[in-house]
Amino acid sequence: MEKMSRTVIADPQYGYLRIEPIPTKEELAEYYRKNYYSESTVFRDFTAEPRKEELEHFAVRCDDILERIDEHFGVSAGLSILDIGCGYGYSVKYFRDKGLDAVGIEPSREAVSHAVKEGLNVTCGGIDDPNVSFGRKFDVVMIMDVLEHLREPWRILKYTRDELLKPGGLLVVDVPNDFNDFQKAANAEYGLDEWWVASPIHINYFSASSIQTLLVRCGFGIRGCVSSFPLEMFLLMGDRYVGNPELGRQCHNKRVAFERAMRNHGGKDKLRKLYETFARLDLGRQVVVYAVP
Repeated sequence: MEKMSRTVIADPQYGYLRIEPIPTKEELAEYYRKNYYSESTVFRDFTAEPRKEELEHFAVRCDDILERIDEHFGVSAGLSILDIGCGYGYSVKYFRDKGLDAVGIEPSREAVSHAVKEGLNVTCGGIDDPNVSFGRKFDVVMIMDVLEHLREPWRILKYTRDELLKPGGLLVVDVPNDFNDFQKAANAEYGLDEWWVASPIHINYFSASSIQTLLVRCGFGIRGCVSSFPLEMFLLMGDRYVGNPELGRQCHNKRVAFERAMRNHGGKDKLRKLYETFARLDLGRQVVVYAVP
């Protein structure tokens, strides 16, 4: 996929890293039309083989979020939850099946059509400026793997704070943790040309620190931060998966096996503490922040 040539700078107002200049809406529309929406990998059917294993891993991710929701509210059943940028609606289905009133919004008509056929409450709408009237506010709002794509990520956070979350509600934000020390070391060791910079698909580049700073400046209080397994460690141990999808899958499967063994044999709490420690060090492939308005 063709990249746009852009410089990465620190946003002067909010501090996170982003490309400069920010692409115009017209540039993005044209780029996605030519390079992105036409590709079959944009929205993948995880119910098909061999995607079922990925769906199981996704369910574990949702399990962790549900646990945090339970901790925050004392109970999760009956709560309302909105997933902004819900894709095919797998998280909407997961939380609906767990007894929550689950709603999603997604810009892809293909993905929305799939979700609606599955009986899910998913609406087609923009996520860069999500002025869709739901006629109510929600106990929980999730923004997963979205902020890195937006021209003005602060806009959706302020809109969520003012228009979408109930008082005392919980915001869940998940973003890639980029320009971390493991990435930079692997980049220097092997000359990998900052492979994580994917302009203009990823406009913004967050760390655990910078995403929390952004949330605070947008009027949120932080209630927790946890990262995921730092896959870049495999690179530093010699598994050069960049540009090698098969090796990348092998590394991912090792990570899944590690986490499965820890969860199955009494190590779940230690695993959570480990990933909270990684987040404090700005390490880990993804970072999830829990915040309240």
